[in-house]
Amino acid sequence: MHDKNAEMKKQEMDQVVELGADITKSDKGNIYTLTIIGQVEGHQVLPENCKTTKYEHVLPLLAGIEESDDIDGLLLLLNTVGGDIEAGLAIAEMIAGMKKPTVSLVLGGGHSIGIPLAVCTKKSFITPTASMTVHPVRMTGLVVGAPQTFRYFQRIQEQIADFVTTNSKISREDFEHYMMATGEMATDVGTILYGKEAVSSGLIDKLGGLNDALSALHKMIGKTEKGKRSGN
Repeated sequence: MHDKNAEMKKQEMDQVVELGADITKSDKGNIYTLTIIGQVEGHQVLPENCKTTKYEHVLPLLAGIEESDDIDGLLLLLNTVGGDIEAGLAIAEMIAGMKKPTVSLVLGGGHSIGIPLAVCTKKSFITPTASMTVHPVRMTGLVVGAPQTFRYFQRIQEQIADFVTTNSKISREDFEHYMMATGEMATDVGTILYGKEAVSSGLIDKLGGLNDALSALHKMIGKTEKGKRSGN
């Protein structure tokens, strides 16, 4: 029995080191904390000196959280510069499709593809000093200079706009305006929104910190448990 407990603790520590994840157990519920940091890594492996969040680790992890009887809610902590569009949207879609209570907290930054990840939870928070960069889709590597390429970019941007506006209170018009603004960023297109601006725009639900995010998650877990008992 002792060896089994030791092995379980080792597995939990490995998750903290490898995934930046941790499970907190209390009488208010068991919360899985997952971090999205650095760049969201897609099909291309990024250099070792880059901090990354690997989607092939996160996707099965989210499926396990949803199915686990030992986990009551998910807390998503974000400090990301963005990254691979498809990988970021895949993670965001997985979280948006979860039935369990989910809350996100933007710390530092939730830029680019980090925006769909910030709004995919049932409740979103941002600290006053955190920022979010809304900008058009960018592509690296070989790009074919043909009308089809630009149409592809446009369709991806439409998909991102659809997801963000569906999962937040921001209007499509405002989101696209922020995305295509030309007077906000030096030598670039887009808009940087800080804490209060992100909330007033409707992109993020509330301004707050860790305690606010946890309190909201505990409240959601309490309602879920009450609903289960009522159903029985």
